[in-house]
Amino acid sequence: MSETQAKSGLEGVAAAAKQAPGRGLPPVHLWNPAHCGDIDIVIKRNGQWFHEGTPIGREALVRLFSTVLRKDPDGFHLVTPVEKMKITVEDAPFIAVRVDREGGDLVFQTNVGDEVRAGPDNALRVETDPGSGEPRPYLHVRRGLEALVARPVFYELVEMADEVAGRLVVRSGGVEFDLGSAGDGGA
Repeated sequence: MSETQAKSGLEGVAAAAKQAPGRGLPPVHLWNPAHCGDIDIVIKRNGQWFHEGTPIGREALVRLFSTVLRKDPDGFHLVTPVEKMKITVEDAPFIAVRVDREGGDLVFQTNVGDEVRAGPDNALRVETDPGSGEPRPYLHVRRGLEALVARPVFYELVEMADEVAGRLVVRSGGVEFDLGSAGDGGA
């Protein structure tokens, strides 16, 4: 994709995201444009967005692009009503950077400003990193998109957890989420 096409694509993505009705998210799940190719945008493991190898420094622009991000069977795409451009995501597209207990619920904040209440529609799951053996917790954010739970936030969850049959468990939205074995501090 040429530099002119990429800029045109980015401008189209930004314009589509700005047209979201009200303050809600654009209905990217309803849009079925033709695939227009790849765009050199990478979301790093730490949640930082890069375009053509350069960090996207404008937080508002990252938040805007995050609203038109979609996960399809063939990968992650920025989607507008007329364009679909594949991007690279090294792990999860978002990072859960905060958690608060509100009544019986866990409410997370992501690095792009999403507020997510863990529950039946927004599950919390923990995998084990094959290289380090460390827990890798994830929170479902929306339509197949997940946030990696930042290490300090995971430590907060472990502190909130109850021990049930040798497992660390937190509850939110009427659902129990297993954080891992109580013997090793989670996962």
